[in-house]
Amino acid sequence: MMQKVTPAASPDEYVAGLSGWQRPCVEHLRANVRAARGLEETVKWGHLVYFSNGPLLLIRAEEQRVLFGFWRGKRLLSIDERLKASGKYELANLELREGMDVSAAIVRRLTKEAMALNRKLGDPRGAAKPKKKAAKSAR
Repeated sequence: MMQKVTPAASPDEYVAGLSGWQRPCVEHLRANVRAARGLEETVKWGHLVYFSNGPLLLIRAEEQRVLFGFWRGKRLLSIDERLKASGKYELANLELREGMDVSAAIVRRLTKEAMALNRKLGDPRGAAKPKKKAAKSAR
């Protein structure tokens, strides 16, 4: 039986596999995200994913862009107007292309605010599950 080949066995391996402008971009994002205490860093779905009371944010390098995405990103739009809502839940992504930058202060603030939301509201995966409807409508 053949084993499934995984893109990277560890976050360090993920970054080491990058080249071009994406590598320093991801290194900058990663260093500033990791400045926050209490995060779990892993490679999941083929990119960097950070957990704190559930999934928090992702860093995904692609051929033409680097995505810096937040599970509750729609609640963080006031921090960086470049965040774009994605999907029917609260996900929002900051799409970085060659020559674009995001300051260390903004990365750290987004990370801390996202952690605070997960502390306050719980695991965002629970919010994505359909709620059972009450037997009687309140209307």
